[in-house]
Amino acid sequence: MTRSPRRSAGDGAGLPVAAIQLGKRLAMTRRVPRLSRRAADAHKGDCGRVLVVAGSDGMLGAAILATTAALRGGAGLVTAAVPKPLMAPLTIAVPPAMTLARSPAAVARALAATDAVVLGPGIGTTAAAGTLVRSVIAKSVAPVVVDAGALFALSPLTQRPRSPAALVFTPHVGEAARLLGVDSDAVRANRRGAVAALCERTGGVVVLKGAGTLVSDGVRCFRNTTGNAGLATAGSGDVLAGLLGALLADGMVPFDAACAAVHWHGAAADHVARRTSQRGLIASDLPPALAEILP
Repeated sequence: MTRSPRRSAGDGAGLPVAAIQLGKRLAMTRRVPRLSRRAADAHKGDCGRVLVVAGSDGMLGAAILATTAALRGGAGLVTAAVPKPLMAPLTIAVPPAMTLARSPAAVARALAATDAVVLGPGIGTTAAAGTLVRSVIAKSVAPVVVDAGALFALSPLTQRPRSPAALVFTPHVGEAARLLGVDSDAVRANRRGAVAALCERTGGVVVLKGAGTLVSDGVRCFRNTTGNAGLATAGSGDVLAGLLGALLADGMVPFDAACAAVHWHGAAADHVARRTSQRGLIASDLPPALAEILP
């Protein structure tokens, strides 16, 4: 079978030498942070509140996957802020979740009552989506997972986002290249340099997705060893974003939450592949698998 060439996402440039040097200086770590044990007398308010700002016409599935993963990841309360016409379908798909008709005012109010935000899955690339993304980042005091459409809204990233919150960015190779304004091949050729450059440019924790996902805070770097090629399917990143939101809402610090999320996300994919196949794995298989394997 002949494969079409992969498209580049940047402007054809390579990584700066300084970024490559930054990557070489990262301290590699293998430690997978432990997840907290839930108290026997815990109630839903103790287990973290996640706000998922996601979904658009034609991409409701991303919001459903992220919301479901946040719940399966242990969040006690999850609210999905979606366009009003999508509220009823999301409730049918994810009955335990609450929904919110997405408007700048409603999202601003919800930000004050959440422990973590998942921003961007399926949100689209419209100007209105970009305005909302920048507003959430500027106003949230709870940690924010910046994913998918939110990454697009910030690209190319020419200056560090101003936010009172801790930010965790979750780009795949193409999104990383777009953020940095370089060629995708440059990111593939030096993933440590790319993740270090993104940490410096964003001021946050960065999860550079792909085989051997890298997590860095600009000082340390964790290389994930779980997962398989079955994760090369639409929606798997939305599940990761939701799971990461749940761990942040549970009180984990961003670097630890990101390392744990990629580990358990990959482990869920391995769990599914043992029962079915890598080729047949789809993103909606992952949240139930998380429920089976999380401690």
